[in-house]
Parts: sequence; C-alpha cells; structure tokens
Amino acid sequence: MPSLTEAFWQLLRTHKVFVVMDEVHHLKGNLLSNANAWGEEVLLNIQYHAAYTLALSGTPWRSDKAPIVLSRFTEPDNTIHCDFSYGLKQAIADNVCRQPSIVLIDNNKIKLEIDQEIKTFSSIAELLLDPRYCYQALINHQHIMHYMLNQSVKKLAEIRLSNPNAGGLVVAASIKHAKQLLQILVSDLKQSACIVTSNLKHPSRIIDGFRQNNTQWIVSVGMISEGTDIPRLQVCCHLSRIKTEMHYRQVLSRILRVNSDETQQAWLFTLAETSLTEFAYRIDQDLPEQSVVIEQTGSQDLDLELPQLTSSEATQGNIGNELHVDLSGFSLSNTNGHASASHKSAIDEENSYNLALLGSYKEQIVRMFDNYLLSS
Repeated sequence: MPSLTEAFWQLLRTHKVFVVMDEVHHLKGNLLSNANAWGEEVLLNIQYHAAYTLALSGTPWRSDKAPIVLSRFTEPDNTIHCDFSYGLKQAIADNVCRQPSIVLIDNNKIKLEIDQEIKTFSSIAELLLDPRYCYQALINHQHIMHYMLNQSVKKLAEIRLSNPNAGGLVVAASIKHAKQLLQILVSDLKQSACIVTSNLKHPSRIIDGFRQNNTQWIVSVGMISEGTDIPRLQVCCHLSRIKTEMHYRQVLSRILRVNSDETQQAWLFTLAETSLTEFAYRIDQDLPEQSVVIEQTGSQDLDLELPQLTSSEATQGNIGNELHVDLSGFSLSNTNGHASASHKSAIDEENSYNLALLGSYKEQIVRMFDNYLLSS
C-alpha cells in the first residue's frame, strides 16, 4: 500500500468503493502515532473514504497486543469486537475443518546432576523455569528432534493406509535446523521429503509441487503458516522457536482443511512447553464435546538426563545446548553453544515471517495497479 500513488487513492474519493482486507491483524494502529506502515495507509486513505469495508482475520489479535485498524475493542479487557465470528467448533460441525488432536510430549522424570547432587524435574515446563536451560536447546537436540519426528512419521504412516496422498509438515526454527530435520527424515526415517525456506529462489514452486505430488513431508521455515492451502497435510511436527498464540494457531490451521479423502484426521505434535500447552488447552476449550489434547508423559516416552555440572558452571549458565538425552535405549552427548546466545524475540521473528509471506507478491501487486492506472 505505501507504493500506491495518490491517483489510485483518489478512486476512493470519487467512487463508491467496497474495500476488503484479509488477515487484517497485520494492519496495526488506531492512531497515526501507533500505526505501522500498512495501518497508516488505511487510517489516511481508507478509514473515512471507503463506502464500505470488510475486514477478515483467522487470528483477530496481535502478539504485541497493539490495536488493529478499523476495529472496536471492549473494555476493560481490550478484547476485539467482531461483527461475525465463525469458530472452529462450527467449522467442524459444517465439515469445513477437521477436529485436531494435539499431542503434548513431556517427561515426568528429568534428572540433573550438579556437584554430584541429583535434581529432578517433573516436567519440561518445570525444567525451563531454570534459567540455565532454554527451549531453543531442547528443539535443537538431536534425540529430541529424532523422537518427535519419529512419532509424527508413525502417525502419518497410519493415516496413509487409508489416505495414500496424506502429507506432513515440519515447522523448523531456522534454515540450519530445517536441514537437520530433513536429514533425519530422509536418512534415518526413510521418508520422502522436501524443504522450503526464504533463501530459495522459487519457494512457491516447491510448495505448489508438494501440493500436487505424493511426497510425504515438507520441512518449512516460516513459509507455510498463514494463508497457504495444502489440504492433504494431516500431520504437523511443531519445532519452531516462535511461541505466540497467533503463530501456533496459524500452524495448526495448515492441517485442518477438509478434503475428499476418506480419513479426516489432523495431528499436531509439540513439546509440552508452558505457552504451547496453554494454547492447546484454549483450543480444547473451544471444543467442549471431546478433548483434543493428548498428554504423552513418562520416561518411557522421553527420557532426559542432563550433564553433571560444577557449581561455578551452573552459576555462569554456560551449559547452552549441552544435554544428555536417553531416548528408547540410545544416548548422546551434544554441545552446540551457550544458552546466553542472543536470538530475535518471538514476536520479531513472527513479524519477519509474515512479511516474507507477502514479499514475493509485492512486485506483482504494484505492477497490477500501475497497469490499471495507465489504462484508466
């Protein structure tokens, strides 16, 4: 929108224009002082000039809690007021969406040895309260990646017995992470898989190809979340480091779209981190007739033993990604860096990914409007 000329915006002043805005949560601000670039254009050129507006969103809130343009909010909780809501419960009843099954992978016996003293954590959530460990370390650990992918592969294989074309999505944390996950899928688990990231020349071609072919898995970094329609996706392995509800629901939605296949199952596998668990149970509350959350807990599912540390090492917090994981009889020691390594915030990453989704279309959109103006 910032690329459009005054001649284009003049159309709203000289004609009776109906403006439709999809995924309106990207348009931030109710005042020019708190608006982003897109929101500012709406406030200046659409808000008081369009005859009618229709604003649509599958996730009608922002992770940064900022106001959305053209929206009304209730007091005092600042909840957005929607003129019409079509929720997951109704969509499932109308056979538009599949009912999800969300598997929260946890462990109730995590052992940490410090100065020959063993400390036991009863869950991943409790472990992550310790500042010496971070979620990023868990999703990057070789055995955890292997375990979660293996669980997802088993479920996809089960679904493909009746739906041979069913596919799976792996949501990775970085390009390097995505390549590691792809390697596990192909080499260890003997799956057919492809990868799509923002650094590829033609990511849309890869997505289109996967949509039409019979490949089992597609590994993605921020390229298959919002607005990407691949109905044959029925299993998702969530290993992203973004932990916002908007991103979580957008990822889940990739596996919910009903198609003509016989078995309409949708399975999401994720670690039982506190925020992700909370999001899962909010979805569960939306579907009160039948619980959609499956808690997979116990040492038989995911055994975690953390390395021995001295008091000074623990105080300095220098263990980073050092984890000793015992998983189904296998063990591995791995050192990948320090826990204090800086990362972009989840919200910053989410916004960057959302921008990447639109980047490939910007030039086409501007050219389309330029051609329209030239022909007018």
